[in-house]
Amino acid sequence: MPGNEAARQAEVIVVGAGLAGLAAARALVTAGVEPLVVEARDRVGGRTFTVTTPEGVALDLGAHWVGPTQRRMLALGQALGVATANTWDTGLNIQSMGGKRETYSGAIPTADPLVAADAVQAILNLNMLAMQVPVEAPWQSPNAADWDAQTCATWIEGNVAPGARPLLELAIQAVFSAEPRDLSLLHVLFYVHSAGGLRDLLGVTGAAQERRFVGGSQQIANRLASDLDQRIILGAPVNRIAWSESGVLVTSDAGDYAARRAIIAIPPTLAGRIRYAPALPGFRDQLTQRMPMGSVIKVLCVYPSAFWRRDGLTGQVSSDSGAIRITFDISPDGDAPGLLVGFIEGDEGRRWGRATAEERRVAALACLVDYFGPAAAAPTHYVEQSWAEEEWSRGCYAGCMPPGVWTTFGEALRAPIGPLHWAGTETATEWMGYMEGAVQSGERAAAETLAALGH
Repeated sequence: MPGNEAARQAEVIVVGAGLAGLAAARALVTAGVEPLVVEARDRVGGRTFTVTTPEGVALDLGAHWVGPTQRRMLALGQALGVATANTWDTGLNIQSMGGKRETYSGAIPTADPLVAADAVQAILNLNMLAMQVPVEAPWQSPNAADWDAQTCATWIEGNVAPGARPLLELAIQAVFSAEPRDLSLLHVLFYVHSAGGLRDLLGVTGAAQERRFVGGSQQIANRLASDLDQRIILGAPVNRIAWSESGVLVTSDAGDYAARRAIIAIPPTLAGRIRYAPALPGFRDQLTQRMPMGSVIKVLCVYPSAFWRRDGLTGQVSSDSGAIRITFDISPDGDAPGLLVGFIEGDEGRRWGRATAEERRVAALACLVDYFGPAAAAPTHYVEQSWAEEEWSRGCYAGCMPPGVWTTFGEALRAPIGPLHWAGTETATEWMGYMEGAVQSGERAAAETLAALGH
């Protein structure tokens, strides 16, 4: 391996202590291989981040929910003793479109049956296309070239009835924290297939938002880290990785670390900012130049009680205007305290990310008042997290593929380069962009590494 006698030694260095890196390290330890995990932040968890109010209420500022088909996360929670609770999904939802507020029931956010029928048809059509995309190799789809040459916005314009277009656009913004024009249609189809269907991504009961981890999702990372004990080094941003067929030397702000192989478990855009010696092949580096992160500000408001429930509401909103266009009720069991979470996404996330914190707060609460009435104006706690400002994420929920990226550079996403392996939810083939995808990617990268080491 590249020489540095003072470097701390391990068999494998894992860069990043998010769920992907921790899952990889856990799998290595289970197989009898000793890893070191180096993390830039002063905490583990990556894009999971839980804070607690003075009253002891856990608030997830990052990744939040877990759905019934996310078997790895559910199994991890059970193994680590972290319980789940169902998201409140009883009552009527709110739709605010064209300045008109209405309530509705069911999965489609509209009170207009004709628009609902058009939206259902569009979702079915999108799902049918998505099932044609092989999640292991989207570039091998029969129509990959055509789908990757157009944006999702182009497809919506040409294939969705006018009345239903705002609903599909809102769905894309909510899932990707990006605009339909930002995204390759092939990427959207792959993403949908990786989750099972668009309904699986958007829904609550039976879908991605069905449950939450009691006490916050960062507990999973914290407990994984506790099991890994002294193998994790915090406050260690990686600046340079020297590599050869004989091993790696990882240089960080906290010191140097040498190993036979490395797993780099951070978003591709951040992996591309590390200096490599020798430089990575252009094919891989050009991929990292083309995977921007989504733009989202997560807003959590704590109230004395879930007052909207008394009005027969779920706390779920779909809107085509305002800073916050999607909300959910994430209150603990019972209705006190009441917690609403809202998302400022895509173009709105970019716009309001440039505003002051007070300007964002005023705009966010104005939206909640429009949706839920005057009682929403005075939360006991208002907390926000702008992920584009977070130095070691630079956005959420995940890196996205604009047109042309999958078919030109997709093969570089997971392919090892010498002793370097790649993890992170962006490399997942199941539930990409979610905690589930992060864990899958870490376990896959660990399996690749173990095979390379002869285990």
